[in-house]
Amino acid sequence: MTLQFLGAAQTVTGSMHLVSVNGSRILLDCGLFQGRRAESFERNKRFPFDAGSIDVVLLSHAHIDHAGNLPHLIKSGFRGKIYATSATRDLCEIMLQDSAHIQERDVEFVNKKHKQRGEPLVEPLYTQEDVQQTIDQMVGVQYGETLELGDGVTVEFRDAGHILGSAVTLLTMKRGEKQVRLGFTGDLGRKQMPILKDPVPMGDVDYLISESTYGGRVHDPIEGMEKSLEATIRKTADRRGKIIVPAFSVGKTQEFIYALSRLYDAKKVPLIPVFVDSPLAVNATGIFRRHPECFDDETIKILMENEDPFGFGRLTYIRDVEESKRLNDRTEPCVIISASGMCEAGRILHHLANNIEDARNTVLIIGYMAEHTLGRRLVEKHEEVKIFGDIYKRRAEVVVLNSFSAHAGQDELLSYISAIDKRRLKKIFLVHGELREAEQLATQLQELGHRDVTIPARGQKVELF
Repeated sequence: MTLQFLGAAQTVTGSMHLVSVNGSRILLDCGLFQGRRAESFERNKRFPFDAGSIDVVLLSHAHIDHAGNLPHLIKSGFRGKIYATSATRDLCEIMLQDSAHIQERDVEFVNKKHKQRGEPLVEPLYTQEDVQQTIDQMVGVQYGETLELGDGVTVEFRDAGHILGSAVTLLTMKRGEKQVRLGFTGDLGRKQMPILKDPVPMGDVDYLISESTYGGRVHDPIEGMEKSLEATIRKTADRRGKIIVPAFSVGKTQEFIYALSRLYDAKKVPLIPVFVDSPLAVNATGIFRRHPECFDDETIKILMENEDPFGFGRLTYIRDVEESKRLNDRTEPCVIISASGMCEAGRILHHLANNIEDARNTVLIIGYMAEHTLGRRLVEKHEEVKIFGDIYKRRAEVVVLNSFSAHAGQDELLSYISAIDKRRLKKIFLVHGELREAEQLATQLQELGHRDVTIPARGQKVELF
């Protein structure tokens, strides 16, 4: 059995790992790499393998950095099945269609600029038709269900508690009398977060692939999440500004809305309008309502009382592009939540362009921002940022609330991994983290007695048995 790390190696995007065992080639995730535009396009366009040689894909969850390049895999010749939880399959149907639509729309916008500058025109990675074929090849399964992949290989998904439908993947592989278990965290969630159930332990494994997004950081307590949000809203409303929130349409938006609704219900903040300007978020919220099996007891209780945890009196969901544009004409305080979460595409770019030079406004960061993205430059509080090729002076305040993170922090990752029997766990591979974060997590794991911890480079191949 060999394991090759093809994406999210010493970075947080483009999750993709190849397992070769008993003649089968199994791909764990197939995400879009997000970063510098030219580099991203080239890396996403060229797979480091023949797509037709892959037998099956196991998808941890629907976020674009884990699922976003599946249509291009299909377009390139993959004809096998894609296994994911039922909620992930439902989310992928809307998220991948949205990804294709955004690519087509952004390519059209960018090509106008390119024509003006005499630069070469670009094309989208995939189209709506490629997405439909992808969904046709997806198979939805339930948590805890054991699937036979053939050739002595089985897989089971357990709840990762990261977003709706997110899964920890457990591969059991047999060769003769020998049996090996490989665990893959995907993106691991946190305990006591709103809406979703807590992550489920994966049990004992021989080898572990773990994310390390926040491997060097401990998050602010979840209990302080609403107080920090309350302070930000009050301060911005007092100076008559807008709060611009870049957020992933799936997971982050719903959690943020849930927190806002609690503040509004308790009358702890001024009752300013809230706009969710993302057709994808509107559709995703509908899918959330269809999958209560993923909800924690508190959210189930709210639903049983016939209340909607994803909607309240001051909230408006926006689909129409003209209605989105009209938000730029509003002069009174409001909250605008829009995608994409890392500020690399979508309507959030237009809202930032129209509001970032006004010192009354706040850009509120509630999620992880990868290297070389506009979102990261905002987190780092650059004085000038480039949006659609034009330079804008950042006068708006930037506030980062990492208590909203849906990724486990260092202490939470250590706790999850420590539940695995050290005597059985032979090797840990740290992925989906920038090198500094992964190195700090590796140090902590070694201090806890895990001797063999590796941070693989992109393309690195390891023989397991």
